[in-house]
Amino acid sequence: MDYNFTKILQERFGLVGDSQPMQEAIQMLMQAAPTDLTVLITGETGTGKEVFSQAVHSLSNRKKFPFVSVNCGAIPESLLESELFGHEKGAFTGAHEQRKGFFEVANRGTIFLDEIGEMPFSTQVKLLKVLESGEFSRIGSTAVQKVDVRVIAATNRTLEEEVQSGNFRQDLYYRLKNVHIYLPALRNHPEDIPALYDFFARNICSKIGIEYKGVANDVVEIFKRLEWSGNIRELKNLVETMITLEKVSYITPEVARKYLKPTLPPHIATNVPDSHALVRFGSNSNANKENPQFELGLIFRSLLALQNEVNDLKSMSRHTIASVDEIKDTLYHGINVKQDEVEVKSFDEMEAVENLNLASIEKKFISEALRRFNSNRRLAAKELGVSERTLYRKIAEYGLE
Repeated sequence: MDYNFTKILQERFGLVGDSQPMQEAIQMLMQAAPTDLTVLITGETGTGKEVFSQAVHSLSNRKKFPFVSVNCGAIPESLLESELFGHEKGAFTGAHEQRKGFFEVANRGTIFLDEIGEMPFSTQVKLLKVLESGEFSRIGSTAVQKVDVRVIAATNRTLEEEVQSGNFRQDLYYRLKNVHIYLPALRNHPEDIPALYDFFARNICSKIGIEYKGVANDVVEIFKRLEWSGNIRELKNLVETMITLEKVSYITPEVARKYLKPTLPPHIATNVPDSHALVRFGSNSNANKENPQFELGLIFRSLLALQNEVNDLKSMSRHTIASVDEIKDTLYHGINVKQDEVEVKSFDEMEAVENLNLASIEKKFISEALRRFNSNRRLAAKELGVSERTLYRKIAEYGLE
């Protein structure tokens, strides 16, 4: 792209970036802008979708007419249709007068529908009709309004997935993406960070009256290694905050580190032996990834591994149950407990097995202790390993007075 024209794009619209993905996006913008084609701009939050939409409008034949920006995610669902298409007086509670919607306001110009993925399904139907015929009706009216509006839509969602899940109309999706501009995440084109920093720093220095002198190379290198989850918007906010608060025209590493968020230590990858790996990759791992059945195979292997763990747990449970059964069998067959030369009668002698339960066992042991110590409750409690208070309560409970 011509250097002078690139400079114009930077100065007028803030379209900064010499990396291949950014140049591809700018080139697509330049091709689409002079047309009336609907444009869909996608990318993560903070990648510059609204900046691109304004550039499309400003470079189009509609630049002398309104540019109306609407955030579909910021307007309650119950009000979005009214905001877009207007309403008549008395159409619903609170509709005290007739009101034009954003589409009528943007007539002959451009309407930017940000976060289009948040639009309710019912409103999508009406939007599709506007895109196809330019016609709509205000809420509470049967009269047909006709407008000439170019639509630019943007979203940080993957609309293909929204279509598959039934949250977004397929026909509307294809109607919106006459032209598709994808804006990459900043972490995917860090080579553009120096130019972006320079652009934002010059603007803020000019605004607050400071002479711009640049940034240390070490700071740029630090910035290139950051994740930038907020993308270009996060970088812009950081640059403006540093320069405004520090009142310095040259940013050093010492200054920059004061404003950088603490980060987790870098992830260290370790080699896992094939014998411990869920899925083994050999020299043909790339071929495996290109195989359309690869992901299905991975899921299948994962399920098998989970099944093995479940089987192990079941085996442990069966072993535990068997142990409990052995203990029960021992109890049922009877045991002789000797303590200090006192023999406790076997359970068979106490009562029939079918009537045996924990309460009867406890009652028999208390009775035996009382018999041994001639109803001396203090000695009986000591022998049983309980407090006298507990023993008194148990005696009353079992009627052993």
